Amino acid sequence: MAPGRRRFVCENCGATQSGWMGRCPECGEWNTMVETLVDSPSRSAASATPPAPVTLGAQAYPLAAIPPYSQSRIPVPMEELSRVLGGGIVPGSVILVSGDPGIGKSTLLLQLAALLGEGQGRVLYASGEESLQQIKMRADRLSMRAENLIVLSETNLAQLLGHIDQLRPNLAIIDSIQSIYTDELSASPGSVSQVRECATALHRQAKELGIATVLVGHVTKAGDIAGPRVLEHLVDAVLYLEGERFHSYRLLRGVKNRFGSTNEVGVFEMTDRGMTEVSNPSQVFLEERIDQATGSTVAVTMEGTRPILVEVQALVSPGIPERPRRTCNGVDLNRLLLLAAVLTRRVGLGLNDQDIFVNVVGGLHVQEPAVDLAVACAIASSYHNRPVLPGMAIFGEVGLVGELRSVGQSDRRIREAAKLGFTQVLMPRTRGGSSLAVGGTRPSFCRTLAEAIGQALAPPQ
Repeated sequence: MAPGRRRFVCENCGATQSGWMGRCPECGEWNTMVETLVDSPSRSAASATPPAPVTLGAQAYPLAAIPPYSQSRIPVPMEELSRVLGGGIVPGSVILVSGDPGIGKSTLLLQLAALLGEGQGRVLYASGEESLQQIKMRADRLSMRAENLIVLSETNLAQLLGHIDQLRPNLAIIDSIQSIYTDELSASPGSVSQVRECATALHRQAKELGIATVLVGHVTKAGDIAGPRVLEHLVDAVLYLEGERFHSYRLLRGVKNRFGSTNEVGVFEMTDRGMTEVSNPSQVFLEERIDQATGSTVAVTMEGTRPILVEVQALVSPGIPERPRRTCNGVDLNRLLLLAAVLTRRVGLGLNDQDIFVNVVGGLHVQEPAVDLAVACAIASSYHNRPVLPGMAIFGEVGLVGELRSVGQSDRRIREAAKLGFTQVLMPRTRGGSSLAVGGTRPSFCRTLAEAIGQALAPPQ
């Protein structure tokens, strides 16, 4: 092997530079250039070797002549995980699972391996970060007794591929891809070149043998998957396990899925018995809510195709007029700044010298704009020291001129609120609004933010 050349590779986009740079010229991210060794033959050796004749390995077929896919999905006993995967695991697919350290990736996948190992054939769980004894301790703590679960502690790519080829499991789990290395590269494990080469080899074997493979990926300080972006493009599905480490609830969100929808999420709770499924997350997130508390509203948000009711809390307190604070947890900070400006300019709330704190209870991160109206009403409730009317749920998007804009799947949101006993839903005016009433739950329509706040807050005492 020719001596390696030193190169600096961006962990975010995979761009290569001959010298270190503080900022990647391709993607613009800071402090992502990592030094690595790139093995390549010299220019003179490459020019002296005559090109070999091209041999066609794969055959091209007309689309109509290709037989339909006949293999059925591997059923997943965990309903929340099966929902995110689109109804099960497709044989031969490669799935990338990522999340913050300590969020529960290894626990969730070990539980999956044990459940599939009980009745779905042989499962291989290969760990490059834990010894066999450590895996056994965690399995005993979770009361796992799967006979067909094969555990392997290996970091060498060639050895790992050999075990998979010999065992031919229905599912192979590699925890994690950053710990695997190949002897063909002199770069250290976890480097961009090692991650790219190892993931490509595992992907190739999964497709050739039809073995479903799950790769665990670390994340960078910015929350992205460590390694080149090609890792996400290579796999068939990318799942993120989200949540706060100091909260027990976790959201498994699909951001890419070639065999299903990317709009689904699964909700889990981390307990001493492992990851347990939460079948009714709305009820769980609202069970500790205090009625008639100022600065508290109930937002109806959609996580994929599932409506979830969450509590949004806001606290408005006098601050430094020159530098009022805006702090949020669970919603986008830029969205909070926008809502504070609309409330100040369009509604007339004096928030210029007030500190604003917003929190979504339960450690959830709500991304859709439909939570705007609930956040704005919570801020107004705390500012006026008047609670929101009892039995009211809220959803709607707020525009820059103070208007309310309708959001999708209003009927499903109202049905979920009615299921949990809410009698009134505050929402933007929409077509066919009269037909959205469900049982004793009636919608209240508003055109502007000021009108909505007037309807939401209880009268002053």
